[in-house]
Amino acid sequence: MNKKVHPYIPNMVPEVKEEMLKEIGIESSKELYSCIPEELLFTEEMKIPKALTEYELRKHIEGLLNKNISTNEYLNFLGAGCWQHFIPAVCDEVNQRSEFLTAYAGEPYEDHGRFQALFEYQSLLAELVDMDVVNVPTFDWGQAAATAIRMTARITGRNKVLLAKTVAPEREKIIKNYGSPELSFSSIAFDQDTGLMDLNDLKKKISNEVAAIYFENPAYLGFIESQGNEISKIAKEFDVLIVVGVDPISLGILAPPSHYGADIVCGDLQPLGMHMNFSGGQAGFIATRDEEKYIHEYPSRLFGIIPTKKEGEYGFGDVAYERTSFALREKGKESVGTQTALWGITAGVYLSLLGPEGMYELGQTIMQNSQYVVKNLNKIDNVKGSRIVSPFFKEFIVDFNDTGLTVETINEKLLTKKIFGGKDLSKDFPEYGQSALFCVTEVHSKDDMDRLIKAIKEIVNN
Repeated sequence: MNKKVHPYIPNMVPEVKEEMLKEIGIESSKELYSCIPEELLFTEEMKIPKALTEYELRKHIEGLLNKNISTNEYLNFLGAGCWQHFIPAVCDEVNQRSEFLTAYAGEPYEDHGRFQALFEYQSLLAELVDMDVVNVPTFDWGQAAATAIRMTARITGRNKVLLAKTVAPEREKIIKNYGSPELSFSSIAFDQDTGLMDLNDLKKKISNEVAAIYFENPAYLGFIESQGNEISKIAKEFDVLIVVGVDPISLGILAPPSHYGADIVCGDLQPLGMHMNFSGGQAGFIATRDEEKYIHEYPSRLFGIIPTKKEGEYGFGDVAYERTSFALREKGKESVGTQTALWGITAGVYLSLLGPEGMYELGQTIMQNSQYVVKNLNKIDNVKGSRIVSPFFKEFIVDFNDTGLTVETINEKLLTKKIFGGKDLSKDFPEYGQSALFCVTEVHSKDDMDRLIKAIKEIVNN
């Protein structure tokens, strides 16, 4: 028996361990896992590094972290699902509020105002997407989209789903993994020059067996899908539901998906006050109309007003109603946790700070900045500032095929100039060859954008 005793694990004391084994009638702890096949047991010596003191461990971890290069040191033009936006200081303050952190989940007696804050968040986001009902955040956009699609399958009783081929690759994997094996998926083709969905291909693939059509707007490739009404019209002929994934920060200047026929809207809250956190600051949302068939399929908490109760009866107004859908308790229906509730509260604070006019000004600034970069990249020989001709929001495909350089090479050279370049699309979208998805937001000054343009010009010319 191992004579080493860990100070924080009292049951490692040999005498105590022997007494415990004797109490349950066995001689060795190996008998507890005797049912595990021998070939699955690890019998070699584990090569574990030596133990470190707390000081040594802190020094070691800080050394590892210092190897990272962040957007504080380098200019960043990489988006593709996690974007750099300005974060008001008050958003960080909310994330540090102990009453929200300690009341992260649980029942009303642990609330400390968290439920009230979540009600405010859901109300503000509902205004933004122009829907009636919004849930407590899911893990990320991928889970929100996957959950929304599962909702449509239960509502319609169908098991086929059509996905736009321009859906973000990572989200597509999550959707298919979440839906398998009950659901089957087919891709809808798109026009490479406009990025728009191929409506003829949609008409060929849609049928009375299809539960939903899912597309994103703005799309992963940056362009704005302008055929929402046409897609919706085709879908309604077969009673197919429309699920649209949206970047909520675009809704200050773009019409929300509910205006062109979306039955369920989903997306990521990360642009609304959350740091990128090494791609970890994600939180998804789902929004629908206030109709029973949708409400009953939400697998996460909803907050709303109880009009039959007197204001103040619960001690903090008449918005204390929490409704957990029975979808949680029915066999086969997925469960969504509340670990991302704090991100919802952050998004609510962000929206309340900006207000309608602020969201409009923000969206306008982003579009102007992205247009400026594309216009000037087009002046560089052999570079197409935007491969797709459709209007775009903050992301766009830069075509480097005529430069003779790979995106990988260009990005490596940009790193030497302390610039993070765009996402290499050559693997996920080989039809575009050596092209990259660049992202420009409100954080980029004219000097920042000119620095990128100058750097790319030097790289391709030399």
